[in-house]
Amino acid sequence: MTLVQKICLAITILGGINWGLIGLVDFNFIEALFGYTYDSIVPRIIYGIIGLTALINIGILLMDLKGAD
Repeated sequence: MTLVQKICLAITILGGINWGLIGLVDFNFIEALFGYTYDSIVPRIIYGIIGLTALINIGILLMDLKGAD
């Protein structure tokens, strides 16, 4: 696993933990860490990065499954 893949996986895991916290205890870690206002762009950028890394991880998974055949 390359360094980029490890970073993407770590970011995706953090995003999953954030969604778990939202679902279980209604606590949004990203908004608590970076603040949230209606016009705040920082949380939106972070959510975008998490989504992008999830897409990269899907690609990594598919390449790994293709290589296993």
